[in-house]
Amino acid sequence: MIDELLARCAFLPPPGSPVTCAFSGGPDSTALLALAGRAGLTVRAVHVDHALRASSAAEADRAVAIAAQLGVTARIVRVEVGPGPNLQARARAARQAALPPGALTGHTADDRAETMLLNLLRGAALDGLAALAPGPTRPLLGLRRRETAALCAHLGLDPIVDPSNADPRFVRTRVRTELLPLLDDIAGRDTVPLLTRAGDVIAGELALVDGLASELDATDAKALAAAPAATARRAVRRWLAGDGYPPDSATIARVLAVACGTGRACELPGGRRVERHRQRLRIVAGAAVVSADGMGTSGDR
Repeated sequence: MIDELLARCAFLPPPGSPVTCAFSGGPDSTALLALAGRAGLTVRAVHVDHALRASSAAEADRAVAIAAQLGVTARIVRVEVGPGPNLQARARAARQAALPPGALTGHTADDRAETMLLNLLRGAALDGLAALAPGPTRPLLGLRRRETAALCAHLGLDPIVDPSNADPRFVRTRVRTELLPLLDDIAGRDTVPLLTRAGDVIAGELALVDGLASELDATDAKALAAAPAATARRAVRRWLAGDGYPPDSATIARVLAVACGTGRACELPGGRRVERHRQRLRIVAGAAVVSADGMGTSGDR
């Protein structure tokens, strides 16, 4: 059973390589440790305790014990996530900040399908639908959640069950327990493979458009106006995102309108604006102008 599941995983480092695994102690991350070990990797585990429940400290100790059953040493990192809105998103951000770069996660095909639907409900475009695409840090995307649970049972392990995964206050929980089963019922088939296949196609086509957009100067208003709409949108998105979050579609549309000559300038979030001057676009923050490489310059408008 272990070897059959391992054949559908994507562990890229060669045997003997050290890897760090995010380890909640749940079925998916427990299967991750077991399969990484079976792949011959030198596994270390990091358990992030968000202190969201009174039982979290005891769960952390139990996670360490589960890892030890697999011959893996687990380190506990404690973070603080205060009460308030967007609890799961803030907990995820705190967890990601606590993990070292390149840490492996136990995301499965089910997680990917849920994320696609969740992003669609939030109004995401193609990037949201290509979420959790296969990559070196997500080796279990070829597996299903039921298979990771079966592997734990096969190994005689009793993983931790996070009660928040069944809490209907969270939209992801309702996508998992209500929306996906409804889609399966309507389609008369398991829709997770359909969603993940669509995600693969979208990710591939996004990579193509991004390659074209990388060759387009987003500050050249004339070139933007002449480019195919999809390429122009991606070029503007790359330019405005810099090292931060990408802009929304409405912001991109406003910038393209400026490039096409519909307006001379438009506002950006954060008090900045995009202006067109002699067929060049520039980001203005106060008196400073931000060029395409992100460096501040000065000049006449």
